[in-house]
Amino acid sequence: MASNQSSLPSTNISRFDELRWLVHVRHAFAQKLDEEDRRIPVSIFDVPKSLLSTNPEAYVPQLFALGPYHKGRPELYDMERYKIASAKRAANALRDLRFELIVDCFIELEHKIRAPYHRYLDYNGDTLAWMMAIDACFLLEFIQKYHGDQEDKAVGNGFSKVSWVNNATVRDIMMLENQIPLFLLRKILEFQCSSAQSADEVLSEILERFLKEVSAFKMIGNIVDITQHVHLLQLLYNMLVPKFKDHIESIEVVIQDDESKPNDQQFENSSKVKRVFVIIWNNVSALNCVPIRSVKQVLTSRPIKLLVQLPWKVLSKLPVLSVFTSFAEQFFSSQTNGDSKSDELNSATNINKPPLIEEIIIPSVTELVDAGVKFVPTHEGINGVSFDMKSAIFYLPTVTLDINTQVVLRNLVAYEASAIFGPLVFTRYTELMNGIIDTEEDVKLLRQSGIISNHMKSDKEVADIWNGMSKSVRLTRVPKLDRVIEDVNKYYNRNWRIKTSKLMKNYIFNSWKLLTLLAAILLLLMTALQAFCSVYTCSRWFGDLKFEEN
Repeated sequence: MASNQSSLPSTNISRFDELRWLVHVRHAFAQKLDEEDRRIPVSIFDVPKSLLSTNPEAYVPQLFALGPYHKGRPELYDMERYKIASAKRAANALRDLRFELIVDCFIELEHKIRAPYHRYLDYNGDTLAWMMAIDACFLLEFIQKYHGDQEDKAVGNGFSKVSWVNNATVRDIMMLENQIPLFLLRKILEFQCSSAQSADEVLSEILERFLKEVSAFKMIGNIVDITQHVHLLQLLYNMLVPKFKDHIESIEVVIQDDESKPNDQQFENSSKVKRVFVIIWNNVSALNCVPIRSVKQVLTSRPIKLLVQLPWKVLSKLPVLSVFTSFAEQFFSSQTNGDSKSDELNSATNINKPPLIEEIIIPSVTELVDAGVKFVPTHEGINGVSFDMKSAIFYLPTVTLDINTQVVLRNLVAYEASAIFGPLVFTRYTELMNGIIDTEEDVKLLRQSGIISNHMKSDKEVADIWNGMSKSVRLTRVPKLDRVIEDVNKYYNRNWRIKTSKLMKNYIFNSWKLLTLLAAILLLLMTALQAFCSVYTCSRWFGDLKFEEN
């Protein structure tokens, strides 16, 4: 029995501190929350596991732990002394005030500090206050002194002049699980500035400059109100992502040429010979005898359909072919009319349906350029994504990609998936970019068009960034972006070069078995004819034709 018990897998279950939990709950119930504190939304989440599994290093801090989520990781202890040094420098700027005043202020705001965090914070009030005071001083000093355009420049923490360390710090600061409330930075500035209004102005200025340097998109205008945002990543998200309306735009079905006209109208001006021929064919095709079925199978084969797709508008001017083209077009259109109508209905209602997995099917940049599409940068950010079908211009925002971009983009997607209950606009944009970028050649074309500003080592690294961001927590639709995707696909599929390519693929390359059979039959017939002519005199059968024997 003992041996059986020892073979069971051991489970590491952390001890539950009942007394500590009880003290925390009683303390929470004893505090009275005012109306402002009740409106604090939960906005600091754990990264969804489906995203975390794709690239853990993009979501887990590598140097610094800001806030309580990663405070207990031993590999981050070595950097604590740099944060304490920042707190000491902040204490020297308090105009002869003690640093403990900041800690005491944070103790009084304990419930407000805990409110934005989705996870339960297993820290007492004093520990949490000291932790947040030190981390807030470090974060404030870093964003005040950081200049992304100056390499090897020492930042305010003073611990390194190496650019890769500063870049690693930026990545840690912009991670979802490493966020701390912005009002803590504001409280520290209130101790250093003359008034609360002055503290707000200073904080808005340094946050605006820092986020513009960190952001992959060019931002125009002043920063949004910092008092309406809880943490740094949320602030960047709301600066980048427009507020799309949730309504579905009306869809207009455009009817072109004469393909959708009734059959009576098509033949209204036709000659009497054409009408008689069509009537005879309709009556004969209704028969179900074996010879008629064989003829119909031959006429509906892929090679014959290919002939129908040829430019008969020109060939139909010939007297003999005008009758044949009329009945052939009617014959094949009657079989494909139902499919085309269903495709139009599906296209018209596609935006109203929930998306499917692998929903974004769109040609790559290389394919679109070959089809005549031009890529033009827009200065309106994600809100400027559009496609003009008349001029074939695809408008996309300019994106600057560097060593920090992947982490910032991924954590914006993680924040959106966790905190936004409406359409995932930013996620849909990353899926769009993932759809049109397949290879480094696609990146090169976008870079030459001014869409991508590449600060990476190669275009392949940029392609790998976008291709690695296809994972989504939940499926959603964004009407404006989905309409752009639909318009691009419509233009691409209507292009004559693309039509010709698909035509050759569907009716020639996919019909190689039938063509091989026809070639074999023709070869057998020619062999039989040659054998016949070698035995009998062919001139008896073919008149004056003379055959040369080898």
